[in-house]
Amino acid sequence: HSVSRTSPNLTFVPACLPPDPVEVEELQRFVSNSKRLFVMTGAGISTESGIPDYRSEGVGLYARTDRRPVQHAEFVRSASARQRYWARNFVGWPQFSSHQPNTAHLVLRDWEKLGKLHWLVTQNVDALHTKAGSQRMTELHGCTHRVFCLACGDRILRSELQEHFKALNPTWKAEAFGVAPDGDVFLTDEQVRNFQVPACRKCGGILKPDVTFFGDTVSQEKVSFVHQRLAESDSMLVAGSSMQVYSGYRFALAAREKKLPIAVLNIGPTRLDHFASLKLNSRCGELLPLIV
Repeated sequence: HSVSRTSPNLTFVPACLPPDPVEVEELQRFVSNSKRLFVMTGAGISTESGIPDYRSEGVGLYARTDRRPVQHAEFVRSASARQRYWARNFVGWPQFSSHQPNTAHLVLRDWEKLGKLHWLVTQNVDALHTKAGSQRMTELHGCTHRVFCLACGDRILRSELQEHFKALNPTWKAEAFGVAPDGDVFLTDEQVRNFQVPACRKCGGILKPDVTFFGDTVSQEKVSFVHQRLAESDSMLVAGSSMQVYSGYRFALAAREKKLPIAVLNIGPTRLDHFASLKLNSRCGELLPLIV
């Protein structure tokens, strides 16, 4: 492997035992038997890069706080919800955008280069697979590094929008309290009150990150595309996801229907545990590099 050995950040990784040699062997056999592997990743693959997830026991956002992510309908309907979202996101962006891929991302990129990985679908919006160099990939829920206008569809880079925020808010400052999975931080209502949010430069419409917020749905076109890639595959590996969200879970159900072998690598229980061929409770960044 051309995998660089960066030491993982385990702040947001649930406790787990080191990989069991028997399990390593089982996963090795699973991957070796596969010619066209379909991989789906979730937040658990990015926790070792220092990005918290929502659901992990003890360390996920839901376990640590009573915070909940923004809902699609609220963002579209309410100017104050958008102001709150973008203020938090503005403060969190420099740190969030600087996160780097970990060993697990790099291993999957190498599998793609070797022709082992047929297609990768990530539920994450952190761009870490892209940074790692993966190309045969679908970002199921979009990516926070892109922004678009809800009215005219104009697209800009999130880094470009950061400059607009700075220009509009030259004296605005806020101290952040803790970081959330999608790059925003905790701020008080008082801090958010005077934050100015730019409109679309072309039509004055509402700017939204190019991500599927909770309560929104993935486009039918994207879902069909992923189903096609799955139909071309001969096995499925789920890495770092409890598969609680239906938008990802549906593909595991489709794989089961096609009688594809399914391996799950995730710390803690998942929705697939009762029908997966193989379930491994290990860190992605610890187990995946052991597979050749």
